Amino acid sequence: MQTPSSFSFGDREVMNGHFDDDGRIKRTGTLLTASAHVMAVVIGSGVLSLAWCLAQLGWILGVLLLAAFAVITLYTCILLSDCYRSPDPVTGSRNYNYMQAVKVNLGGFKYKLCGISQYVTQVGTTIGYIITSAISMAAVKRSNCFHKYGHKHGCHMLNNTYVLIFGCIEIVLSQIPNFHELELVSIVATIMSFAYAGIGIALSIVTIAGGTSSKTSLRPNMTSMENMWNAFSAVGDIAFAYSFSFVLLEIQDTLKQSPPENKVMKKSCTVGIGAASLLYMLCAVLGYIAFGNDSPGNYLTGFGFYEPFWLVDIGNICVVIHLLGAFQAIIQPFFAAVENWSREKWPGSKFIEREYIIGKISINMFRLTWRTIYVILATIVAMMFPFFNSFMGLIGAATYWPLAIYFPVEMYISRAKIQTGSFKWIWLKLLTLICLIVALMAAAASIRGLAVSVSSFELFHSMS
Repeated sequence: MQTPSSFSFGDREVMNGHFDDDGRIKRTGTLLTASAHVMAVVIGSGVLSLAWCLAQLGWILGVLLLAAFAVITLYTCILLSDCYRSPDPVTGSRNYNYMQAVKVNLGGFKYKLCGISQYVTQVGTTIGYIITSAISMAAVKRSNCFHKYGHKHGCHMLNNTYVLIFGCIEIVLSQIPNFHELELVSIVATIMSFAYAGIGIALSIVTIAGGTSSKTSLRPNMTSMENMWNAFSAVGDIAFAYSFSFVLLEIQDTLKQSPPENKVMKKSCTVGIGAASLLYMLCAVLGYIAFGNDSPGNYLTGFGFYEPFWLVDIGNICVVIHLLGAFQAIIQPFFAAVENWSREKWPGSKFIEREYIIGKISINMFRLTWRTIYVILATIVAMMFPFFNSFMGLIGAATYWPLAIYFPVEMYISRAKIQTGSFKWIWLKLLTLICLIVALMAAAASIRGLAVSVSSFELFHSMS
């Protein structure tokens, strides 16, 4: 499934300002909108679990890895930004998505591997977002319950109702036709991500100021197998926290032609990853000081804080709103791939191609039908398998290395004609190998966690 060749328009129409050089409707994306897309995808609720990562790794290794993977991700994203056009990064032909860039630069089997990795990541991530959002919605009700009945009260409840609520909202949002029209959604999602991260930071500072901070460690605790698996999982969580390469070229395809898209995208990556790094470091460091080696997996839904309950509620609501938008930013490339493939398979089909204009809203029956079915199926999977987030850890480990590291580096080596055995070739291959080892460590920890989760799960029985 790939984006079809550009639409045909006369030269006069292309030159009149309504269309870009490829004959498509003029792109309007800017540094601001691209940065918003990047931050909407990169900054997830996982930021609230980074204190737990530091608790598993200790100060030295934890902080070092947070900084190192920010630099690695930024570097590979800069390499990938130059692959939007080929062969020249400024004047070459456009590659509308990641798969097309890999096909042009590497071809063959690698192109197919990229497609599998990209689409599995996008589908899996959206299912994970449904589960995470349901947990955050349930946490609002639990927070009020704890406030009313006390912290020792269980206040447990099924998440299925909240899964359905999230799914119903996404059915509506999924009718947004394409990535180019997600600007407002991404901006709102980005604001929400800063909001809940800010709430977590503020509550951590209050806890520290109250003198209740806990014991921390300089080095990881490897005294048991459980600690070792947790450390492996934490390394993977930190590496994956910055990854967004699977939608980078789709974001770049929304940018105006001038200034050159690759230069604007590099700035957007710097802004997005820089902002994410700052938030990650603050949340991780302050959360770890506040909770020490007993840091919860998520200190809003895991109730590292109980009071003020209303602020915890606001934080969880912000998580839900952010994930509503991030869901769309993640899945739109998959939607586009299916719809473009369908147009090629059944050309001229009115069901697939006809747009019905109602006021300012454009409705396409195929888009309405198939996207609704997708969201329903994703929602059912989220309800059936409450341990899916553990499975998502394995998906992340399996797809992180090829999408975030291997393909960007290999395409750069191919485009820049880096000589085999040269110093640059050696250190690029070494970087690829180190990140592969990280991915394998995280995969091993995910398989172990999945085995534990499967042993005790019940269908349609997700509990908070």
